[in-house]
Amino acid sequence: MFKIPVNLLKLISKFEAENFEVFLVGGSVRDLLLEKQPEDWDLTTNAKPKEILKIFPNAKYKNDFGTVLIPEKYINETVDKIKVSNFKKIQFESDQRSGIYLKTRELHSKSFNKEVCQKSNLPKERSFFEITTYRKEGFYKDKRRPDEVIFTDKLKDDLKRRDFTINALAMGIKNVDKLLKKTKLKEKKIQINKKEFVLVDQFKGVDDLKNKIIKTVGKAGNRIEEDALRMIRAIRLAVQLNFKIEKETFQTIKNKKINLKYVSKERIGEELKKMILSNQPARGVDLLVKSGLMEYIIPEIKITIKVEQNRHHYHGPYNTVYKHMLASLEKCPSEKFEVRMAAFLHDIGKPGTKQGEGFKSSFHNHEYLGARMVKKIMERLKFSRKIVDKTVLLVKNHMFYYNIDEVGEAGVRKVIRKVGLENISDLIDVRIADRLGSGVPKAVPYKLRHFKFMVEKVSQDPVSVKQLKINGSDLIKKLKIKPSPKIGAILDVLLMEVIEKPKQNITESLLKRAEKLIKEDLNSLQRTAKNKVKTENKKLEEKIKSKHWVK
Repeated sequence: MFKIPVNLLKLISKFEAENFEVFLVGGSVRDLLLEKQPEDWDLTTNAKPKEILKIFPNAKYKNDFGTVLIPEKYINETVDKIKVSNFKKIQFESDQRSGIYLKTRELHSKSFNKEVCQKSNLPKERSFFEITTYRKEGFYKDKRRPDEVIFTDKLKDDLKRRDFTINALAMGIKNVDKLLKKTKLKEKKIQINKKEFVLVDQFKGVDDLKNKIIKTVGKAGNRIEEDALRMIRAIRLAVQLNFKIEKETFQTIKNKKINLKYVSKERIGEELKKMILSNQPARGVDLLVKSGLMEYIIPEIKITIKVEQNRHHYHGPYNTVYKHMLASLEKCPSEKFEVRMAAFLHDIGKPGTKQGEGFKSSFHNHEYLGARMVKKIMERLKFSRKIVDKTVLLVKNHMFYYNIDEVGEAGVRKVIRKVGLENISDLIDVRIADRLGSGVPKAVPYKLRHFKFMVEKVSQDPVSVKQLKINGSDLIKKLKIKPSPKIGAILDVLLMEVIEKPKQNITESLLKRAEKLIKEDLNSLQRTAKNKVKTENKKLEEKIKSKHWVK
């Protein structure tokens, strides 16, 4: 059974009513066959762009490559139409996901989608279907985009130009109108039996899916000459799907690696990001190194491969800087891109700071050199300022010093000031990755757990009179007394009472109680109050200690 959006069926129904063919194609078909829910629904048709615009007059077509964007809202005839002028003009660029057609990279950006939806009164979720006319392509002189696009009436011609066999699959849906009649009111998705699909597999893509193989359509050299980004995409798909790259395809990648220089840094950075966020980021990085592609992505990695580690790293399984960095990435507990990149690149500065050789060599201040290198690397790959700054911050501070008997609360506060409380957890994840990447069995030793305890302790407000809904000025005004030790005594007693009965922490109630307290023996009450506060703070500390398993 497959889950298909009802609006997708409606779109297909409208094309079929005009006697046009429509097929699901590419990654959406691949994902369905792998029993994954597709993130995008890409379609192909024998209808020309002008014919598509006759069916959907408000669709967007601003390119020469046959791709039309159809906002979901226009699929339902009952919905009020929106003026086309409300839509932001869309500039088309080469598709990074499969090289099969040109479209907006920004379309997959949450911020862009949100802006378009706000201006156009569309739902906040992704609100477009993309449909591309069957086409043939000419030469790729710039190794990025075709010099010429020729529309065709044959689906096979369209599938022939695609990158990998597992993406050169097309799927038609039978009995669309009957299926639509079965849908319930307001139902957004419908379960469809596999019998309702017609699969078109011209290049044995299904076999390659079963055998978990990434293989180009036709000759690997031709496909890679057309779009050099396909070399990185082959590796990215291999690690995302846990597939192997076919031998000839991988050898061609090694032979054609120089072609990567023709690809924009933005496209390379986006593919790298997907790879790092996959379940096998270290495998992806290692394949980039073994294929030679890393020389055109992060060439600074090359020198780390032969640089030996020191001391406890020296005899372990990760005895070179590269092996250690790769293991740190593999074992990083975080799913955040910036944290994983910091875990991978945290020791990139070691080769440039190494002094001496062998067991006793040193890498003093490698974190500072590394931070400067990471800044250049991340900026070169056109990552956002926010991502760059966060990654640099983590690399720069990954060597933070903490020893239970030597670093007190002031030292912990200093680390928090340098890094920011919101980044402490990510910094600890980098430290954990660093430890595990060194072959250390315990990811979170007692010392690191104690640091977590100290961070929570110093960042959490202790029980104090600051938590009361009144202050000394309120008492002076209400009781009409001059500033004196009595003010502090009254606040201490009020805090003790609020600890026992939190609901009494109301300004009016506290002021009324203060009027009575000023007539009592405040010295005795204050001593009791301070002991109570001390006890409560001790309880809070013990609770935090228990949370982090420290004494």
